[in-house]
Amino acid sequence: MSLDQNMEKVLARREEIESQLSQSGSLSSDELTKLSRELAEVRPVAEQVVVVRHLAQALADARQMIEEEGADPEMAEMAEAEISELGPQLTEAEHDLKLLLLPKDTDDSRNAILEVRAGTGGDEAALFAADLFGMYQRTASRYGWKFEVMEISETGIGGYKEATANISGQDVFARLKFESGVHRVQRVPETETGGRIHTSAATVAVLPEAQDVDIEVSESDLRVDVFRASGPGGQSVNTTDSAVRITHLPTGIVVSQQDEKSQHKNRAKAMKILRARIYDAERARQQAERAASRKGQVGSGDRSERIRTYNFPQGRVTDHRINFTLYKLDKVLAGEAIDEVIDALASEDQAARLADG
Repeated sequence: MSLDQNMEKVLARREEIESQLSQSGSLSSDELTKLSRELAEVRPVAEQVVVVRHLAQALADARQMIEEEGADPEMAEMAEAEISELGPQLTEAEHDLKLLLLPKDTDDSRNAILEVRAGTGGDEAALFAADLFGMYQRTASRYGWKFEVMEISETGIGGYKEATANISGQDVFARLKFESGVHRVQRVPETETGGRIHTSAATVAVLPEAQDVDIEVSESDLRVDVFRASGPGGQSVNTTDSAVRITHLPTGIVVSQQDEKSQHKNRAKAMKILRARIYDAERARQQAERAASRKGQVGSGDRSERIRTYNFPQGRVTDHRINFTLYKLDKVLAGEAIDEVIDALASEDQAARLADG
């Protein structure tokens, strides 16, 4: 569909919605809410269409003034100056419109399940996993998101073997979806007496939170095991079988929860994570199909893909997918400068999708 056809479609849809809302007495509250939400999405696009059309008309008028026979030289000179000014403005306005017309990721507005796991590197990898988990927790605080820790498996020296959180708020998944993959750290561990730099890694997974309507999980597809919760070193920290392990038989996905003293609460948390993982697997399958013909995407979201390096001696963070380097490592880990990395990734993704379109 051409840009002109898209513009016509947007303006027609805005007019149609406004017409329906003007007869709100005949609409149910659900219909009213749905139309109001759609109008809020369509309106800024329609306003940009008006800007593009206004600039295009002004440019056409200026060109016509020059082409007219016997045009006043002074007027022609003014028209030339106007053309040199309007041309770039129209190009920029059309670019902004194309961005607004890009298909939205339907999961962008969802909450997210964050999973961080220590990878290669032993204790140092676990310490780095804890650093990353803290970075996302501080980022959530800056955005005003709710950060609910669901499970943490500690190493005893301040490191995390794995940690899971439920993050809820506005556009959580949209901001964090490019974080999935392997994060690598290069630094001198505190336990290293020789001052040698070690390389270790942690894996991050950001899953869109699934609703009951998204994923239908049949009880017959689940195997539920209960056991006693254990702490560091394997010692029992509970006298009842409150810990829960749920296996989704069709996919082989396994989720364990033992943070709560209540078996019922642990099961509810485990089911929330299980639904998100099943939904994420289906989302990844669909994305792989769509991206088969597109090579310039920002990562595949593959958990095994090395996406970023945090180099402490140089104080830099490098995202390998877009060759983006930021010499603000402390601020990134503090959750203060991660926006600069996320914004660069989002811009690259938009550019790739524009080129694809």
